[in-house]
Amino acid sequence: MSIITQVSNPKEEEILAFNQDKASQSKGSLKKQRNRSIFSSLFCCFRNYNVEQPAANSNTSALPPPVEENGSLLRCAAPTNPFTFLMFDVNPPAKYLLPEMKISDYGRKCVVIDLDETLVHSSFKPISNADFIVPVEIDVYVLKRPHVDEFLQKMGELFECVLFTASLAKYADPVADLLDQWGVFRARLFRESCVFHRGNYVKDLSRLGRELNNVIIVDNSPASYIFHPENAVPVQSWFDDINDTELLDLLPFFEGLSKEEEVYGVLQNLRSR
Repeated sequence: MSIITQVSNPKEEEILAFNQDKASQSKGSLKKQRNRSIFSSLFCCFRNYNVEQPAANSNTSALPPPVEENGSLLRCAAPTNPFTFLMFDVNPPAKYLLPEMKISDYGRKCVVIDLDETLVHSSFKPISNADFIVPVEIDVYVLKRPHVDEFLQKMGELFECVLFTASLAKYADPVADLLDQWGVFRARLFRESCVFHRGNYVKDLSRLGRELNNVIIVDNSPASYIFHPENAVPVQSWFDDINDTELLDLLPFFEGLSKEEEVYGVLQNLRSR
């Protein structure tokens, strides 16, 4: 019985090793090509901006309608790339009119207070008993409503107070400087913050950045709060009656309202009366 011993040939080993390395490189190259083809197809989708629009009976949700604001139309542009939804926030959060609430105002309700015919009355005609004169290209003579100082100081103790007027800032800002000696108003909003709706400058309370069930608007013009009449405390327009006591009479009501969980129930009772 003979024993057969296999003896390796060095030349054959070199050839075998070379073939194995070549096969390994070929497999790696094939794997890279497959990976490259996968990523190429993916990035191809990102580069393709000529995407066919969905049919009319598609289940894709419709775009929101344009919004009328300050006399202009705001439209949401339709993204032409389906992957845009993955990369960008299609509907970024709107910027609110008010800054973040101060720590000292946490737990307080927000009261939006009108200026003209609510706190003051202004005239371009000289008034002998004007409380102050504001130079705005031409002088503006301003009368303060009776008890307005006491009203503002007390409201500043109870609420986060915001001045919101449909007047231009060029006039209203210096009036507020002279009127609010105690820094009651945490913010001031002017005509550009209103929404122009059917010929009126409306104060849209939903844009303030505060919970609506804790927002109150004090205004003499119902057109100003037509979007949120359930949040309103109406006041009579004031011009020059020195015996007017409405602001003073409202203080006990606001003291009670500041302690309520939400404003709707109390304000509904006020409107019914």
